[in-house]
Amino acid sequence: MGYYLQVEANISLYVEDINPGSSKAILFLHGWPANHQMFEYQFNRLAQMGFRCIGWDQRGFGKSDKPWGGYDYDRIADDLRAVIDTLHLQNFTLAGHSTGGAIAIRYMARHGGHGVSKLVLLSAAAPSVIQRPYFPYGLKKEEVLNIIKGTLNDRPNMLRGFGDMFFYQHVTQAFSDWFFQLGLQAASWSTAAIANTWLYEEQLFHDLGKINVPTLILHGVHDQVCHFPLAEAQRQGIKNSKLVPFQNGGHGLFWEERDQVNNEIAHFIG
Repeated sequence: MGYYLQVEANISLYVEDINPGSSKAILFLHGWPANHQMFEYQFNRLAQMGFRCIGWDQRGFGKSDKPWGGYDYDRIADDLRAVIDTLHLQNFTLAGHSTGGAIAIRYMARHGGHGVSKLVLLSAAAPSVIQRPYFPYGLKKEEVLNIIKGTLNDRPNMLRGFGDMFFYQHVTQAFSDWFFQLGLQAASWSTAAIANTWLYEEQLFHDLGKINVPTLILHGVHDQVCHFPLAEAQRQGIKNSKLVPFQNGGHGLFWEERDQVNNEIAHFIG
């Protein structure tokens, strides 16, 4: 079931709600530059296992409205709160991939984890995507600047290059083309704006300590986008958290390690 929810004046976001009759809800936050469709291999299996799977397209991406502004973690966390309140979600699991994981962390800190009973961080882009003097584990700043430049000058070529570093395991050309199309569904300005937040967003270091629910961290050791030390920093910064490393996984765990990811999430929720 798909529908639109209004989160701000003249701004509506697309929501996909699968198996809504279940009391065991998981709300998924997609990564950059995709949309809720990236989780179809979770939706298929987890809904079959009795879970309610809710995906939404963040502003600027997928089927959601694409305003010119509002692409910082605080605003998107507030959009998330509006989605949660509108759906009257309580005692649910929040699951975020990559930048979606960073937004999930911001939501937990900014809104006190309202409604969330458990948190899943999947290849999360936290506490920092880029290297900093006190955190030398991320991408080089120049790499992100090149992504932004590529977005504004030749977005299809940038998306192809990003897709090439996304997966550690082999993907078919057909799958690569499908994933490429997810990125094209976003607006160019939102794609560039979210990448720009990676350069200046440092509050996540402090947000980690404000998470007070059981947290499952799933991360590929071969992740070329959010390097594995980010997951170790999440583990150190979040109380009551568990890190599961994937020895044959890159950034695209949702597909390349889909069976284990789904089983880990189902077991974690119980």
